[in-house]
Amino acid sequence: MSSRMAALSLYRRSLKLALDWSVHRDVWRGQALYIRSLFEKNRAVTDPRLQRALLKETEKLLENWKHPDPYIPPTAPGGSKYERNLPVPNLDPPPPLKF
Repeated sequence: MSSRMAALSLYRRSLKLALDWSVHRDVWRGQALYIRSLFEKNRAVTDPRLQRALLKETEKLLENWKHPDPYIPPTAPGGSKYERNLPVPNLDPPPPLKF
């Protein structure tokens, strides 16, 4: 994976992690702007070793800030409403065949 793709992946993961900690979008938006500024600050780094070091440091930060009980949308697998109102299966026997 290229360092650009890894950085984009870390950026998306950090935004989702911030959303786990603050569910309200108005609070989250300020955090998202701050996260964007941190990534923009290191955008011009071209040294591959320094890029790898920055990516590893960011991975460690994300692991440290991981939420113990992340937000799960109610209708997603593991959510409180997942498969709550499934359609009732049809248990009637099939009609007899007519010849």
